[in-house]
Amino acid sequence: MRSSYMFTSESVSEGHPDKVADQISDSIVDLFLSKDPEARIACETLTTTQLVVLAGEIRGKGIMDAAGNWAEGVQDEIEQTVRATVKRIGYEQSGFHWQTFRFENNLHTQSADIAMGVDESGNKDEGAGDQGIMFGYATDETPGLMPATLYYSHKILEKMAADRHSGAAPFLEPDAKSQVTLSYENELPVAATALVVSTQHAPGFCEKGDNADPAKYAVLRDYVMGVFNEVLPDGFITDDTKIYINPTGQFEIGGPDGDAGVTGRKIIVDTYGGAAPHGGGAFSGKDPTKVDRSAAYVARYLAKNVVAAGLARRCTIQLSYAIGIAEPLSVYVDLHGTGTVEEAKLEAALPQLVRLTPKGIREHLKLNAPIYSKTAAYGHFGREPEGDLFTWEKTDLVDAIKAAVA
Repeated sequence: MRSSYMFTSESVSEGHPDKVADQISDSIVDLFLSKDPEARIACETLTTTQLVVLAGEIRGKGIMDAAGNWAEGVQDEIEQTVRATVKRIGYEQSGFHWQTFRFENNLHTQSADIAMGVDESGNKDEGAGDQGIMFGYATDETPGLMPATLYYSHKILEKMAADRHSGAAPFLEPDAKSQVTLSYENELPVAATALVVSTQHAPGFCEKGDNADPAKYAVLRDYVMGVFNEVLPDGFITDDTKIYINPTGQFEIGGPDGDAGVTGRKIIVDTYGGAAPHGGGAFSGKDPTKVDRSAAYVARYLAKNVVAAGLARRCTIQLSYAIGIAEPLSVYVDLHGTGTVEEAKLEAALPQLVRLTPKGIREHLKLNAPIYSKTAAYGHFGREPEGDLFTWEKTDLVDAIKAAVA
């Protein structure tokens, strides 16, 4: 295992078109789960210039019956929820405005064939909503046990969004991307070798183009440099750090007006920034019977608790499922040569601590609740647990894991 290297991760802001789509999809998940905690939801969103389109399959009491008939008033609630989400993000532009974009709702009832495999009945346990592989990861690089490159990429954009919403940085618009490259020595980050921010901005706050105003651009550049210095640890930014702020020169046209957005296209931003494998399934827009979401959450939960227990400095866990089958087909643990216990012991012990069926995961992590809108920007992992929010970030299994492998 290499001990000295450079590694890069990126993040995107809540106003990035794909993240707008993710947040809309998860706002619908929350709306439906607030009506029926057992609702089945697979909601995809497309955003583009002055248009939002929903598509997917749903089922739930007080939402839509088996024949595909909407409950009274729900369609209006859906549109209101979508517009409120876009308004909260901050889009009031001619090319994408929360009040005036065209809206299409193409959600329809869930396939009876899927329902037959997923639902509990008689002696049959609730089955997985699809086949697939899911990964969880944790590393001791940061207090939240997340890869440092992704952690700082998220924090840069979170700070910029907070300043935009508060009015502290009124020249910022919602769409933005960040990228952080760190130098590692002895497997720990020690310096930033490259920092990148591309942010949508008000007219004139650019280095190039017809509207370019050097004085305004200097304001934006100095502001972003201030964010870098606030977010990165002392000493990480050096004279050798390469800094790129809006390297194209101008970024006035952004969001869905500048590029179409689709749910689920930022799965590496959502997870571990490329520092760990990903099974391929997206999270947003899916109720927790979909193991793409719930099993990835529980895999992170288990990996984080292994590292928090001091049993390894890094941990990757893979789970696999088949559609309609409750129990996972496999449990795999990799401690990357940093462990103090055999991986096979953990593979045997962890399923005894948390039942890794869709229902077992949902009940243990309290996932059948409207908790998902806050997950849809700035990462599903590495967040602070708050009551029923981000329960998979808790480290309440530490003692049980230590005892199980002792």
